[in-house]
Amino acid sequence: MTRRAHIAMVSIPAPGHVHPNLEVIRELVARGHRVTYANDPRYAELVTGVGAEFVPYTSTLPTEDPGSSFDDQIGFHEVFLDDAIAMLPQLRAAYEDDRPDLFLYDIAGTPARVLAENWGLPHLQLSPTIVAWEGYEEEMAPMMEVMRQDPRGEALLRRCQQWLADNGLPHLEWTSLMGRPSRSLVLIPRALQPNADRVDPQRYTFVGPCMGDRAHQGTWTRPEGVEKVVLVSLGSAFTQQPAFYRECLRAFGDLPGWHVVLQIGKHVDLAELGALPGNVEVHRWVPQLAILEQADAFVTHAGMGGSTEGLYCGVPMIAVPQAVDQFGNADRLVELGVARRFDTDQATAEALRAALLDLTGDPEVAARLDVLRKELRAEGGTTRAADLIEAYLP
Repeated sequence: MTRRAHIAMVSIPAPGHVHPNLEVIRELVARGHRVTYANDPRYAELVTGVGAEFVPYTSTLPTEDPGSSFDDQIGFHEVFLDDAIAMLPQLRAAYEDDRPDLFLYDIAGTPARVLAENWGLPHLQLSPTIVAWEGYEEEMAPMMEVMRQDPRGEALLRRCQQWLADNGLPHLEWTSLMGRPSRSLVLIPRALQPNADRVDPQRYTFVGPCMGDRAHQGTWTRPEGVEKVVLVSLGSAFTQQPAFYRECLRAFGDLPGWHVVLQIGKHVDLAELGALPGNVEVHRWVPQLAILEQADAFVTHAGMGGSTEGLYCGVPMIAVPQAVDQFGNADRLVELGVARRFDTDQATAEALRAALLDLTGDPEVAARLDVLRKELRAEGGTTRAADLIEAYLP
């Protein structure tokens, strides 16, 4: 039997960086380990709800998902570097006299790796998104060169290296700190990973999505007599799209046999939607997985969480990506044969309706989804992730 250990998890205050690992934390607690979880106080209740001890630090990240708060690649890295610099001394103070046996950390929880390297402790990344493949750096070299030629980019990279050097890691680069962990468990389906055949299996292990009980998010009941259900959601950060929602209402409103669940987030005024068709229910937020388990189609921004949940539930998707990794995810879903992709300005009512009827009427799409759904569930999920973490304990 594995001895009881102190395992410390470090993440950032963003749904897409917390929800993927919560079930793993719950399982480790259930196995008798003491698990501490460092995050901003906004996430205290969620963390303690799975049985972990909450360790607070003050994050500098925006209150919305940080992916929505930058204008360019340089701005993206600036946001996360600033947060890492602010996070590190807080983590150091919190764990100086309570050092864990193992640090787990999200891709943006890099200060945990810095501390682990400083203290000679084992560390294991839990990645909620795609990981680097062999040749990735060479393929990204032109983009990095553009960054270096920009005075802002050059200053950013210089500041990164100085921060690492100041903290005893002059041999590391910022990109490798985030993108090249010494060991990583990947909490996404291998099917969504680009160039999966070129991912180093000695460094990365795909355990797939770690789903569990989400009763705390609420439930949803399929209306009686409804033939088919379509969920429309742009997630939590990119929801200020009233024109897109109106196109969805035109596309699916009063469509025979279909019931529409529309999530609009907290920014859109309901009056901007106009008159609602009788087959539509509108919410600020929905228990997404609970609905997808009963849905027949999913209109999504193709965030990694939503893309994974769609595959997990075997639901065909219409992808309308908004930012960051969503464009690549959308393309991958199309490659897998289970989705159609539209840029926002192409997502007209006519195009959306045609895509919905085409996807849900194609037996090949249904067959492909069934294969992928079985593959996802065979990857091991929560149990396998916890087994591998225990095996990594000193």
